[in-house]
Amino acid sequence: MSLKIYNTLTRTKEPFEPREPGHVRMYVCGVTVYDQCHLGHARSAIAFDVIYRYLIFKGYKVTYVRNFTDIDDKILDRARREGVAWDEIARTYIEAFKRDMEALDVLRPTVEPLATEHIPEMIQMIKRLEDAGVAYCVDGNVYFSVSSFPGYGKLSGRDREQMMAGARVEPDERKRDPLDFALWKRSQPNEPAWDSPWGPGRPGWHIECSCMSQKYLGETLDIHGGGLDLIFPHHENEIAQSEALTGKPFARYWIHNGPLTREGVKMSKSLGNILTIREALERYHPEEIRLFFLLAHYRKPLDFTEAGIREAQAALERLYSTWERMDSKASDISQGEPPQSIETRDLEEALKTFPSKFEEAMDDDFNTPRAMAQVFELTRLLNQWLARSKEPGGPFAAKVIEEARNCYGLVSRTLGILQRTPKEFRQEKEERFLSHLGMTREQIEALVQLRSEARKRKDFQQADKIRQELSALGIQLFDTPEGTHWKIMPGAKA
Repeated sequence: MSLKIYNTLTRTKEPFEPREPGHVRMYVCGVTVYDQCHLGHARSAIAFDVIYRYLIFKGYKVTYVRNFTDIDDKILDRARREGVAWDEIARTYIEAFKRDMEALDVLRPTVEPLATEHIPEMIQMIKRLEDAGVAYCVDGNVYFSVSSFPGYGKLSGRDREQMMAGARVEPDERKRDPLDFALWKRSQPNEPAWDSPWGPGRPGWHIECSCMSQKYLGETLDIHGGGLDLIFPHHENEIAQSEALTGKPFARYWIHNGPLTREGVKMSKSLGNILTIREALERYHPEEIRLFFLLAHYRKPLDFTEAGIREAQAALERLYSTWERMDSKASDISQGEPPQSIETRDLEEALKTFPSKFEEAMDDDFNTPRAMAQVFELTRLLNQWLARSKEPGGPFAAKVIEEARNCYGLVSRTLGILQRTPKEFRQEKEERFLSHLGMTREQIEALVQLRSEARKRKDFQQADKIRQELSALGIQLFDTPEGTHWKIMPGAKA
């Protein structure tokens, strides 16, 4: 099965064929750097990270560009409020974003251009649009004439009334049409400005993506992506100015990820329900966040709930526990060979067909829920086999473990989970949990030791009290002949 992608422009799934065989040129709209990024930004970043990873897995060379908008009214407003330079605000939150992405195991794009580093190219593009008669200047502001582009609205499918309701309409009565959008903005007092043929000013928001995408990827992109909220007006305006200039299709495939809400309500600073990536990473392991997003299709709306993240935590715990049990089995393989059964043959078949079924799911518009269903089914069969197979195994067991590890490796490379060893995963999870709890591993161990001493002197009331205290913190105890061990309960919240 060949890869099919849902194209927002045609509203259908289409076979994917890049303009140049074997080479994919992908541009995704990045963030405006004026604040910490929240989980809505994380969802988009992870969705396109998976797409990037999967295209590489399919054998494509991928040139992936994701920009930073580092000059914008929101940046200037924050700089004024804090009494610092605007570019200091931009630098601060660019670095914060990069730290967040690294923590979420999001691969770095090929190029991460800044808008302010490409202003000469934007001025040149705007001048060409003006010379072509599709842009006009009004007292130092340059606007794109929407009426000059007959295809305006083809991406969003909106009529004029709907576009008027959804547009960021710049207040200027001298515009020829209220929908005309700014390519260049005349500078205001005490604002950063660059010299231009129309006087000092700065570029509009939309022109930067057309300019930077064409600089690094050419006049026609293979994939242009971003959040669903960018379809109108941002992506609609990109199409208009780009195609009016080149006369060529701007992008062959338009991919948009769905919105993220929190407990049924849109994330909004005014409502106080924003969860920043930094805050989320203090509470949840990055792979738990990734898996939560993977369990829903990237195009669908998704509600971030405590129940949902607990489900992802429990699912990831099962995967790592299975891996841990396989490692234990692998360390104890001898020349013996347990008898095979019908269930064992089911596992053999699942291991054999997993790569093709996984790829078939991902080829269907990057359908991660279907792909993860294959992962969970394989894990279920592995656990059944591990539970039955108490005795050391021989060549058959070694083959099962090797093939299972290869299957998990495929998941790791394409989806960005199962990238750690079980030991690394547990250590990271414990450190994050204890840090948020405000306790150290040594303090937990001390409580465990106190309980062990209470049990030795048969003070079971005290021992039970300590167990209950630890349980209330989200810590589970396991008494074994070798001593008492502890781990964080699945879904425990500090």
